[in-house]
Amino acid sequence: MSVDAYLWFKFLHFAAFISWMAVLFYLPRLYVYHAENIDNKDFVIRVKYMEKMLFHAIGWIAMGLTIFSAIMLIIAKPGLLKEGYFHLKMTAGALMIAYHFWLFYYLKKFEKDECKKSGKYFRALNEIPTVLMFVILYAMLIMPFKM
Repeated sequence: MSVDAYLWFKFLHFAAFISWMAVLFYLPRLYVYHAENIDNKDFVIRVKYMEKMLFHAIGWIAMGLTIFSAIMLIIAKPGLLKEGYFHLKMTAGALMIAYHFWLFYYLKKFEKDECKKSGKYFRALNEIPTVLMFVILYAMLIMPFKM
């Protein structure tokens, strides 16, 4: 694969990752609003629609493009798999995928009006992608230059 192709896949990877992070940051915030306004039926109808659209229209696509472009980057530079920092990034990425599915679980619970978690719970849940993002940024921007 050419250097140009590698750079375009890297560009796609960054853009998709940023889009995915937006979903992973905002969806739990919508869950906070949903949980704290559960008795306001008009609001619940509106927030359910927002949750569904955010997750399905952006979340799946952004995650899929992030994973696809990551695979293409590995194909372009298989030597990345020998780097310790890259293993840390992949581990954090795998945890991010698990978090994505955890949010999907709650989306389904809210759709069925079965979620009994508090707004406080979802505020705490919202910290997970921040920690993972910092791990990924550290692994990619700092660790390679310390080795």
